[in-house]
Amino acid sequence: MRNQFLFTSESVSEGHPDKVADQISDAIVDLFLSKDPEARIACETLTTTQLVVLAGEIRCKGVYENGQWAPGAKEEIEAAVRATVKRIGYEQDGFHWESFRFENNLHGQSAHIAQGVDESGNKDEGAGDQGIMFGYASDETPDLMPATLYYSHKILERMAADRHAKVVPFLEPDAKSQVTLEYIDEKPVRATALVVSTQHAAGMDNDDSRAQLRDYVKGVMADILPEGWLPGDESIYVNPTGLFEIGGPDGDAGLTGRKIIVDTYGGASPHGGGAFSGKDPTKVDRSAAYITRYLAKNIVAAGLARRCTIQLSYAIGVAEPLSLYVDLHGTGTVEASAIEAVLPTLVRLTPKGIRTHLGLNKPIYQKTAAYGHFGRTPDGDYFPWEKTDLVDQLKAALA
Repeated sequence: MRNQFLFTSESVSEGHPDKVADQISDAIVDLFLSKDPEARIACETLTTTQLVVLAGEIRCKGVYENGQWAPGAKEEIEAAVRATVKRIGYEQDGFHWESFRFENNLHGQSAHIAQGVDESGNKDEGAGDQGIMFGYASDETPDLMPATLYYSHKILERMAADRHAKVVPFLEPDAKSQVTLEYIDEKPVRATALVVSTQHAAGMDNDDSRAQLRDYVKGVMADILPEGWLPGDESIYVNPTGLFEIGGPDGDAGLTGRKIIVDTYGGASPHGGGAFSGKDPTKVDRSAAYITRYLAKNIVAAGLARRCTIQLSYAIGVAEPLSLYVDLHGTGTVEASAIEAVLPTLVRLTPKGIRTHLGLNKPIYQKTAAYGHFGRTPDGDYFPWEKTDLVDQLKAALA
């Protein structure tokens, strides 16, 4: 690790077109899991001007079985999609929750995939695909997340809350943020550049309106960042391209799974490449990424390291992971190999073992689809991978 450097992460709001797609896909995951905890879902969403398209493979009792839709199921899916867009806040001519055209192209899961994944006889449930998954934790913030991403998310979350509460009249749903921090001795010490581009209401094409928007955003930044971290005005960029009236799916097409770095660690950690949203928890792209975050967070919370990266790998249809790798980035108080030996004794790292340990077969996913899957506060069934309930066992096993 260098002693002094700059690092940047970005976030996007719930109204960003790709995030609209992610939230719709996870609304379908939640709908299906609410009816069948063993449902299989791989739902992709496309959004563009006045259009939402679903595509993918499914299997769900009471919704889609043996190649047939249950009565009313298609209507329930469309209602869930429209409700998601309405909650986000799109009521614009180019994208309106009530009037966009909707296509449902979901169809049955491949029988050849099912035979490898499903549990049967003496065969354990296999991984839903091959691949590599990473988890990460750092002591930079109370939530053990990279600070650049943490503050990028928090700025947009505040702006979204203000928009929904109508604190200011000019905010629209689509927005992006970017935070650059200076690090000294591995610790963030100040912001050197801040960027927010936000969709706004019509009529903000004069100096007074632009100044009002800039003052509001700068006030949010000042509230979110630690005292003394705000850079000078020359390093704060608010809508640097000018007007931003046309946004959301009307301004740019959205697709599920295009914001995987925003969803995870803001570039501070490797990423295996697989998206999360739209997938049921038998898909290790999702569930193994959650368990690696859980393990890395508990390792840092236990004081065994200040930074931790964990990798798992799987083969489709095979239950046990092919590899487990722990990197403590030179900050560990124990050997990484010792942790590698202990982790499988604390959590079974098969797809079923992960789902059982974290309680993932529940409709808990739409909340994950904006402002990051990690660094969130555990709340009942939601975000169980953010719990630090493994700390005592780790300390005891590695004493």
